[in-house]
Amino acid sequence: MIRKPTLARAICVPATAALVAVLAAAGCQTTDPVTGQTQQNRTGTGALIGAGIGVAAGLLTGNSAVERRQHALIGAGLGALTGGAVGNYQDRQQAALREKLQGTGVEVDRKGDNITLNMPGNVTFAFNSANLDPQFYPVLNDVAGVLREYNQTVVEVAGHTDNIGSEAVNQRLSEQRASAVAQYLAAQGVDQQRLITVGGGFRYPIASNDTEAGRAANRRVEITLVPVQS
Repeated sequence: MIRKPTLARAICVPATAALVAVLAAAGCQTTDPVTGQTQQNRTGTGALIGAGIGVAAGLLTGNSAVERRQHALIGAGLGALTGGAVGNYQDRQQAALREKLQGTGVEVDRKGDNITLNMPGNVTFAFNSANLDPQFYPVLNDVAGVLREYNQTVVEVAGHTDNIGSEAVNQRLSEQRASAVAQYLAAQGVDQQRLITVGGGFRYPIASNDTEAGRAANRRVEITLVPVQS
């Protein structure tokens, strides 16, 4: 039975690490074999575009914040993954997410043992709004279902914006969007203790803000899943 979205408190942790720059493309287009989505090839040119903080793209809170949450979850009785079980666990979770999210426009990326879901703003929120689009509820329901099944992860929800408007306005909007997604996931039964929310404002673009297509790519929410390890 699908739970109706209700307000739940998400735990906010400020971003503390330094910005990491990565190569990204400006014009080459590719089609994601999983989502079927046409997207920019981010490695085709030498343009430097900001990326996520920490051990995986999209992880803004950094290792120390995640480790504190891991320790808290282990202390609360959640078992920790060890050795080769970590990679196997994330392999299975990644496969489940890709199956559920195929054709939705949500990208499922993997770096090391971390999984990041890139949720474009045009399918999650109305322009300049932190209210979730009801048409996106089924997608988040599927995400929540996988997160409930694979519960040995810390879940960071990070909001991002383009650079239109002031830094303060965009920072607030990014935080509100991250909280809206985290609250919805919590309402669908994802343990609140696993959730961290953070707003990146416009500081971490994945595409150029000089074009509408680039700005649309930058308006996004990223959910990064980090395995709980002792």
